[in-house]
Amino acid sequence: MEKDHVDRILTQWRTERPDLDVEPMGLLGRLARLATYLGREVEKTFLELGLTSASFDVLAALRRSGAPYQLSPGDLLATMMITSGTMTNRIDQLEKAGLVERLTNPEDRRSVLIALKPEGLDLVERAVTAHVANQHRLTALLEPDERVALDAILRKYLLAFE
Repeated sequence: MEKDHVDRILTQWRTERPDLDVEPMGLLGRLARLATYLGREVEKTFLELGLTSASFDVLAALRRSGAPYQLSPGDLLATMMITSGTMTNRIDQLEKAGLVERLTNPEDRRSVLIALKPEGLDLVERAVTAHVANQHRLTALLEPDERVALDAILRKYLLAFE
């Protein structure tokens, strides 16, 4: 079997600290390294469209909400693991770029809704299409049955934390 970078690290630890069971280090190290590599590949696709994963997250949340593609800042915040200050900054940047707008909430004039502008809708449509194609490219490195098995294992593991 071919050795990866993590195998080399584990070999070193097994030599230096044979008293430790470093098997979990291998699993978590590989997950972390894969997350880094995959994150870079995902970010490249967004950068080609003038986006970042952060801006895509906001636009995609609005798009997924369905027509009329509007959410309160609180509802947007609930879809992401960020602070309200970070969310305000993301909305400000997208508003400056002409992709979203703040609208007065017709149900509560003291609050606003964040809405996709036509330019934002067009961009997120192109971005999600490119993103899904990129995801297919990245997961094609595994056989279909391997993807199904890995997805089931990762779901089980993730649910233990959620």
